Amino acid sequence: MSIEWICKHHGDLAKEQLYAILQLRTEVFVVEQRCAYQEVDGLDLQGDTLHLMGWDGNRLVAYLRLLDPQSHNGDVVIGRVVTAPSARGGGVGHQLLLKGLECAAHCWAGTPVYLSAQAHLQGYYNRHGFEVVGEEYLEDDIPHIGMRKG
Repeated sequence: MSIEWICKHHGDLAKEQLYAILQLRTEVFVVEQRCAYQEVDGLDLQGDTLHLMGWDGNRLVAYLRLLDPQSHNGDVVIGRVVTAPSARGGGVGHQLLLKGLECAAHCWAGTPVYLSAQAHLQGYYNRHGFEVVGEEYLEDDIPHIGMRKG
């Protein structure tokens, strides 16, 4: 699988790209994880939000969102980290996170990065330098933990 990584400010997204993002996020977070919640949360087009997309040809196979630190207590916030079911198991998720951290460092050098991880993925994010901050909590009936790097 040859992935083309594209990081765009929300103002530069084509409607087809935004549609693919929302479709993948809904496929995984709402349908696969059987979690009825407001996936389109109003943050995708706010502030200086960036969208990192991993494309295999014309298929979006990996994605994450970067919320700007000015809008989020001084931290870059990584969220909506998702890999398409068809792309799992080959390291695409690790590539996605590394690219996301590169994007954050390029746009907001020296700024800490925060994410809300599903608790069972704590070890995964630890391998990328994230450390637990705070206590485990439930979000949409799924255990989560806050994690920060930098």
